Amino acid sequence: MADPRVADVVTAVRLAKSPPGMKVRVIAVDGPGGAGKTTFAERLASELMAPVIHTDDFADWDRPIEWGPALIDEVLRPLTSGTRVRLRPSGWGGPQGDEVVIEPADYVILEGVTASRAAFRPYLTYSIWTEAPRELRLRRGLDRDGHEARSKWDSWMAEEDRYIGTEHPADRADLVIPGNAGFA
Repeated sequence: MADPRVADVVTAVRLAKSPPGMKVRVIAVDGPGGAGKTTFAERLASELMAPVIHTDDFADWDRPIEWGPALIDEVLRPLTSGTRVRLRPSGWGGPQGDEVVIEPADYVILEGVTASRAAFRPYLTYSIWTEAPRELRLRRGLDRDGHEARSKWDSWMAEEDRYIGTEHPADRADLVIPGNAGFA
């Protein structure tokens, strides 16, 4: 698989048609944990001058995927109708984060595990699946979270495997990119 240049992705995103009635173009950057989604989403957001919404702001170790309805009700539905949204990120076992305000913009990046799930697709203009070898993803996760988080990562990856096995997000993506490559 060739490494796409960010400029090519930006062009493809700009040419994509939004779902009917959407005032904001939502671009999903999905993939399993540690695959490079955040890095790519930040680069894409910079090129598109787009805010980034992280699914990690809804997830936590105990609820890796079950938060989807809240993201639809609190973010996707109001944002795509042109309404500003406010959210308080999950604390991942600690206190919640500071309030985040997202203004409607031409483009918004929805980044994180399950960002292109079936329930979100009616709101998505373009979907990118990021993949990387399992060993690399686990190493990245443990480097970030510490080796004491190994059992949490094992459980998290099992949830991701269920999502991938059920929804086949790579098959439905507009673009599949390698998360173990640099983007120029």
